[in-house]
Amino acid sequence: MVIKVVNIETPQITCSSCQACCCSLEVRLISDTGVPEHHIYQDAHGNESMLRLDDGWCSALNRDTLLCSIYDNRPWVCREFAMGSYECVDERTIKM
Repeated sequence: MVIKVVNIETPQITCSSCQACCCSLEVRLISDTGVPEHHIYQDAHGNESMLRLDDGWCSALNRDTLLCSIYDNRPWVCREFAMGSYECVDERTIKM
């Protein structure tokens, strides 16, 4: 009996091929990273999150380049969300 192994490659995710799928997720602010006030939404209970605009995407996302306009001051959650990680691939799969 011969078993044939098929190598199915997943397309590599890079900044140049990213479609900013994670930028439409709810991002709670749990630490101070210097996010500018105009990008912060505060609910009635005082909880802070990244402001999302009418299109559902984060207000800090540059719509032309799909890059973060506050990258050096991005929230902790955004720093931990690794490009190409399981969570990243899952979000891309859901949104595409």
